[in-house]
Amino acid sequence: MNELWLTTQGLASGAVGVAIVITFFIFLIYSIIVTGSYLTLNLIALFAVRRATRDGRELYMPKLHERSLPGVSLLLTAYNEEQLIAASVKSLLQLNYPDFELIVIHDGGTDNTMGVMINSFEMHPYPAAFRYEVPCARIKAVYKSEKYPNLILVDKENGGGKADANNAGINIARKELFCSMDADSILERDALQRVVRLFLNKPGTIAAGGTVRIINGCKVKDGNLVSINLPASYLARFQVLEYLRAFLFGRLGWSTLKALLIISGAFGVFKRDTVITVGGFTAKCLGEDMDLVVKMHKHHIENNISYHINFVPDPVCWTDAPEDLPTLKKQRIRWQRGLLEVLIKHRSLLFARRSGTVGWVAYPFMIIVEAISPIMEFLGLIFTLLMYFFGYLNGAAALVFMFASVGLGLLLSTSAILLEERSFHVYPGYRPSIKLFFLAIIENFGYRQLNSWWRLYGTFQHFKGSESKWGDMKRNTGWISDDSK
Repeated sequence: MNELWLTTQGLASGAVGVAIVITFFIFLIYSIIVTGSYLTLNLIALFAVRRATRDGRELYMPKLHERSLPGVSLLLTAYNEEQLIAASVKSLLQLNYPDFELIVIHDGGTDNTMGVMINSFEMHPYPAAFRYEVPCARIKAVYKSEKYPNLILVDKENGGGKADANNAGINIARKELFCSMDADSILERDALQRVVRLFLNKPGTIAAGGTVRIINGCKVKDGNLVSINLPASYLARFQVLEYLRAFLFGRLGWSTLKALLIISGAFGVFKRDTVITVGGFTAKCLGEDMDLVVKMHKHHIENNISYHINFVPDPVCWTDAPEDLPTLKKQRIRWQRGLLEVLIKHRSLLFARRSGTVGWVAYPFMIIVEAISPIMEFLGLIFTLLMYFFGYLNGAAALVFMFASVGLGLLLSTSAILLEERSFHVYPGYRPSIKLFFLAIIENFGYRQLNSWWRLYGTFQHFKGSESKWGDMKRNTGWISDDSK
């Protein structure tokens, strides 16, 4: 057995041998922690999702009269979104919800987003009265639609990111709840109802999120999602797998443990007064969605206030995914830098008194399993190559390491695919699931390593102190039919 893992050359005695053995066991223990954490989340999510299947959809539909539903302000941030903005607005205006306003925030972009909004929806200047209850760049003008009384357009100076734009929307909003969204996203028509149901069923709920899926390959007509398919791009298909793992297992598992630290910026519903109390979104923060949720956790824990932050897997938001490497690289670097910013900024929550599973389970997980994983993967690869090159690791052991790594990734992906088929079965037929299964194998040979490299680069940028920028993101419009543009 020992011959399978390590050769005896140089290991019988000496400092080098001791260092190699210690390093080997460090990586082994880290792998066990990561594997055990993910498998535990998977098991928790597997039991939790039973109550959220499409067959039990009535569990998430409001049983009370529509007049009991709280009002919701939809905040749609837009920076250079002229290609997608009309389709997104048309889709949101058709939501099945009795009391909502749609606020589009033009964040000082340089394209024709304002012109598209004004011409498509007959927007005219509106003398709105508001206060700067949370900080944001100057709001230059507010417009209201003659065709749609609940549609508002905010024209503001650029504030350096989505957080500042969301804060402007919060200042204009007049409803009890607000829903933060991206301009490249489409909500299922009854999604908002099912998320808001949590605020009725669980008193003390201050935030809730739903599942985000990839819209590439689907078709939207007149603002409605009319067909669902896998993307044609393999790069986007890999992201379908990632989103299935992240939401069906990750978010659902943490929500069940009452330790959810992230609600996606593409689809999250929050209590407006609570968000104002904690100061709104943090400007120029790359992880503004996670930062807000962690701030809400900290405020309630430190003040000993009972609260709930939840995730519902059934309400779905469909979002555009990058189909080119440069755009995907920017996104993953931004995500890693945002994660590090938030974890360091709110480090006092780690093992804090009365923080429960938030400070004692979720926060350590984010640090050990998520934040430092690209560093550990890179060092582990270098260590394995050096061991093999200098003759301390034989070929059989190298193959075992490789198959163990691929097997873990395949196990997690396959679990997500099976859970998707058993519960929601969004994609028609079984061919998409078969394709996703083979992609779960292929992603381990290049795509996974590329992601780790980008995250490692993001880590380096963060600690180097490079300026945090969102940057322009290339959008895909193939899912929008001509009459929806």
